[in-house]
Amino acid sequence: MSKNFYILTLGCQMNKNDSERIVGLLLSLGMSHVVKAEEADLIIVNTCSVRQTAEERVTGFFHNWKELKKKNPLLIIAITGCMPGRDKDGKIKKKYKDVDLWFGIDALPQLPKWLEGLGLDCHSERSPQGGVEESIGDYLQIIPRRDNHSSVFVSIQTGCNNFCTYCVVPSARGRERNRPMKDVLTEIKNAVKNGAKEIILLGQVVNNYQITDKEIISTDNPFKDSFASLLWEINQIPGEFRVHFTAADPQYFSDEQIEALKLPKQVNYLHLPVQSGDNEILRKMNRKYTREQYIEIVKKIRKAKPDIALGTDIIVGFCGETGDQFQNTFDLYKQCDFDISFHAMYSERSGTAAAKAFKDDVSHAEKKRRWDILQEYMEKRTLEKNQKYVGKTLRVLVDRREALSFVIPTEVEGSLKQSRRDSSAPPPAGGSARNDNMSVCFGSSDELKLAQFLGTPEMVGTFQKIKITQALAWVMRGTLEG
Repeated sequence: MSKNFYILTLGCQMNKNDSERIVGLLLSLGMSHVVKAEEADLIIVNTCSVRQTAEERVTGFFHNWKELKKKNPLLIIAITGCMPGRDKDGKIKKKYKDVDLWFGIDALPQLPKWLEGLGLDCHSERSPQGGVEESIGDYLQIIPRRDNHSSVFVSIQTGCNNFCTYCVVPSARGRERNRPMKDVLTEIKNAVKNGAKEIILLGQVVNNYQITDKEIISTDNPFKDSFASLLWEINQIPGEFRVHFTAADPQYFSDEQIEALKLPKQVNYLHLPVQSGDNEILRKMNRKYTREQYIEIVKKIRKAKPDIALGTDIIVGFCGETGDQFQNTFDLYKQCDFDISFHAMYSERSGTAAAKAFKDDVSHAEKKRRWDILQEYMEKRTLEKNQKYVGKTLRVLVDRREALSFVIPTEVEGSLKQSRRDSSAPPPAGGSARNDNMSVCFGSSDELKLAQFLGTPEMVGTFQKIKITQALAWVMRGTLEG
């Protein structure tokens, strides 16, 4: 009888991709993936440590799992990811005394051996003799098992050497380590063969990727910069798919990388975290660029691709940030004219340089006030910027749909009217409609703008051309173009 495992993933896209490798490994051991912790013989949580709230969530889940273990003493609880990765002195682990396995993600290849040691009877598909074979060396060599085959994460790098003072990544994931380009290209080619329409390259400092197997670079590759070279090689892979990456570091964003944004398979979007628009705060954060340098990079990007959508990350209320320093960030935001910002209120993390060297002296109320200023401006400006898409046709990768077994509000119905007419569906009555044969489809354009239109279930996982009829701040509504 096969053993069951349940996995919970917290945090970023890198964690999600790591969890796909965990699932791939456990399935190769003959285990079955279940969606309820109550049904599991093994519970494994892939943790995040970016903010304190992420770690507090693990504590809450763990209390529930301890109750499950009372009912099933053979239940194995494993915690991996960033929490164990940064727990160099074992202080965090002391809070989880009943955890059976506590390990950083780099140690994932050892998991089969540990499970066998805990009495979990596994059968490896990879070993002709059955049982657990010798562990492989690098966890990034484990083949991920994906639920979503149309949009695929591909890790090209892990770890970080930059030591931003607020960040736990270097302690949680170690130093920068780059995958061989051959492995990256092989994984992408296989994903495209299996139907991938979107490749998302992942790395803590993704655009500082360094090619270690330069002998495989194509002779006609025009770039010297390693990351730009990788993008060019990916763009040569046959098939209709698009490529984007997260998250780039401004200090490494070279002129060749800007040129590579124009490659045909690249999305029309760039995420370029700035964190602050004040030079003194950037220095305290150990971000190795100035506001002037960042603004100059954005100018070059817009010159190369005038219609590109730009996103960023901003931290408000960092240690000692004054009102004037926040105003500098607000001014940079307006100068760069971002389409979206993922801004966060500074959260002190134990073990970081900022926690040791600086005082978290901006009140929560003031952090929230500054966050609200950015949020209000972003929503207003994004709505304004999105109006340029009305009447235009965008390529949209459809990622989900909802059946029309509900009443459509009048304002939504108006934007879908043409699609309904094209599909020969019955007209709405009384400001609402019901149509069980069609679906409200959702997806993202090449600018990574959320789009909504009336379509059919089989469109999920495909590109569709959508003529935009209505642009709101966070969704584009439109009709299928024949």
